[in-house]
Amino acid sequence: MLRAAALLAAWFAAFSGAAFAAEPAASLFTLSSPAFADGALLPLKYAGGAQCSGAKGGNLSPPLAWSNPPKETKSFAVVMTDPDGGRGLGSVHWVAYGIAAARSGLKEGEGAPASGEIVAGRNSRGTVGYSGPCGPPVDAPHHYVIQVLALDLEPSSLPPGLDRDQLYKAIAGHSLGPASLVVRYRRAE
Repeated sequence: MLRAAALLAAWFAAFSGAAFAAEPAASLFTLSSPAFADGALLPLKYAGGAQCSGAKGGNLSPPLAWSNPPKETKSFAVVMTDPDGGRGLGSVHWVAYGIAAARSGLKEGEGAPASGEIVAGRNSRGTVGYSGPCGPPVDAPHHYVIQVLALDLEPSSLPPGLDRDQLYKAIAGHSLGPASLVVRYRRAE
């Protein structure tokens, strides 16, 4: 009995590693930005600027790059939220969708309502397009989650001007998976 257990253990050690090594590593759907690293501080030019009383910043949407989306992807959506905002209830800074599957990112400033190649949604301020972080100067740095969602919907499938909740309702059952990154920002006085 002991010999059989030893043979079984030797067989498992010899072949299980080989079986796993022979399988190719899965390519993960990932999101990054050439402007900042995951977990880094958001550069000032992407902050809210004039829309925030007394704050600085350019209110430019950041450049994003994604890779290895699911093969069935027909379009992408981007959502940027601040779970620390709204006095802890969260706020939405960016909703964009209708992004063609052939794209592998967004350029800096492309979150403006009239960018042309994406459909701009409504943020928590009630405006359409990107709304950079403001945050009260007395708060600790807020965390901004930027998420790109791979969808099995054609880019023209959704109407313009959806807010985050309307977008999530419209894409229920059509999301093939997310990729995300987190950036931090604290408004200086």
